[in-house]
Amino acid sequence: MQNRQIIAESRPFRAFLHGNLTGKIFIMPTHTITLRNGIEMPTLGQGTWFMGESFFEKKNEIAALQHGIDIGLTLIDTAEMYGNGGAEKVVGEAIAGRRDKVFLVSKVLPNHASLRGTVRAFEDSLKRMKTDYLDMYLLHWRGGYPLEETFEALENLRKAGKIRSWGVSNFDTDDMQEAEEYDPDGNCCINQVLYNLGSRGIEWDLIPWQKKRNIPVMAYSPLYQTRLLRSSSLVRIAQELSITPAQLALSWLLHQGTVPIPKSSNIQRIEENRKAWDIELSQEVLNELDRVFPPPTHKMPLDIL
Repeated sequence: MQNRQIIAESRPFRAFLHGNLTGKIFIMPTHTITLRNGIEMPTLGQGTWFMGESFFEKKNEIAALQHGIDIGLTLIDTAEMYGNGGAEKVVGEAIAGRRDKVFLVSKVLPNHASLRGTVRAFEDSLKRMKTDYLDMYLLHWRGGYPLEETFEALENLRKAGKIRSWGVSNFDTDDMQEAEEYDPDGNCCINQVLYNLGSRGIEWDLIPWQKKRNIPVMAYSPLYQTRLLRSSSLVRIAQELSITPAQLALSWLLHQGTVPIPKSSNIQRIEENRKAWDIELSQEVLNELDRVFPPPTHKMPLDIL
């Protein structure tokens, strides 16, 4: 308890214009979740989209990822698509000597997701990251190959001990329902989709469907590619709590039981992101966020960036 930074309790709350936020404090968000296959995964990580695209940024990107690992952000998400493999190379250098501390996630492009193509893409990803296994491997989005074929390839990799778990990305509810038909043993462990305070459509049906089956949501672009940070309402609420807008947005996602993976090459931002794990939000704060960023009132198409 002595080392916990309960930022939301660091000073008395003040009343907002639309209500008093001095209510009951929520339980601290958990730092890990257990997937449906029994594997434990961190609930907050580091994204790498747009990394590996600039030689001049490479050093900072590696240093940021390494610093994140050192302070507890050991979940790293990447993909063969990011920087045409460049992000995976950055990750490979960042995890050198730290691989046993990292929960490593990558993704196969849909045009590679045939029975044999998935394995080839996987092996190429391993070479770029200089590792011999992945903790999780995802189908990046649906393409032309049948899900049954892709899932067979993923299961073969899992049974061979080359991946510990697998899942999907950018799947809407109907996609997940179809996927379930080809996954009778329940080996699909996660769905990575766009989810943040500014994009809440999946709350209508996708999140409830997945919760019933113990399939967590991994939230990419949890800050809506910094759009949320320009929200005057989010800034106002964060100021009332003496935290940053980014910390509030990430903490909200953690309170929803999802796994945000913010990307940053800035050491200070990495440290700020890490502190989102240690923030407790009251029901009143969550209600205020619902008022400012309303949840969906009907089915919405899956939001994709």
